[in-house]
Amino acid sequence: MALDPDDPRTKLDQLISTLRAAILTGVYAPGERLPTGLQMEKIYGASRQTIIKAIRVLQAEGLVISRQGSGTFVRAASTRPVSLRPQLEAAFEADHVQIDFAGFSGETLHGALIEPLDKIRHGRYAPERIEIRAIVPDTRAPWSLPSNVEDLSDNPAFRARAQSIIARHSLALVEAVEELQSLGLVPEARADVRVIRSVQLFKLYVINRSELFFGFYPIRARSISLNGEDQEIYDLMGKDATLFHHQADTEGDGTDTASLYVNEALTWFESVWTTIALPMP
Repeated sequence: MALDPDDPRTKLDQLISTLRAAILTGVYAPGERLPTGLQMEKIYGASRQTIIKAIRVLQAEGLVISRQGSGTFVRAASTRPVSLRPQLEAAFEADHVQIDFAGFSGETLHGALIEPLDKIRHGRYAPERIEIRAIVPDTRAPWSLPSNVEDLSDNPAFRARAQSIIARHSLALVEAVEELQSLGLVPEARADVRVIRSVQLFKLYVINRSELFFGFYPIRARSISLNGEDQEIYDLMGKDATLFHHQADTEGDGTDTASLYVNEALTWFESVWTTIALPMP
């Protein structure tokens, strides 16, 4: 539809609004190529410069992605609930696999990696390098969460229980990854786990420096048995966390919203890893 000459908004604002609405309502479906610049000039009656500016705004909003020589395409929603396992497994198709994790125990990370690591042993994947880094809480220091319901105090017995869970999954992950190198299946494979003296209220995965999976831990009261006694604690419910997916635009200039999320997550992870993260005892 041509832009309305009687609309008090500028042609640029009209075009941005029109294209945004068309994308959000499915007129232009995810993955569909937008009309070329020449076609948009005829459809909307806008100048080429106005069209270029409108596309840049939509790129910054994470609604479209431009591919050199191919055109501009509607991208899939950049923030949506997803299942981690399929995307994590697909990462092992790359020559260099890099996974950075920050969260409560690493149990989900270990569980999600069992299948792709097995597929390397069976020759399904053959990466040249695997690097996995995980940041988990230090169980030696008192925690603000999980805590006792009655007075929000630290629960040493719960920390002791958490230590066994963290250690079990961390050790199993490190051994499984580094075994691939010892068997000659991957030229370079390393997994490293570090601890920080605080508890994450979220879980974060950065995969191959281009994908971010992020979700908050809901906090709920529940009763658990510790040292033979039932105790009420406020716990972080990892399995109830909804993960959202951000895919960086590797073909663009890195200014779209999803790319900025990924880059900020990497910056945060590196800052923690190189400062307050300590070798796991």
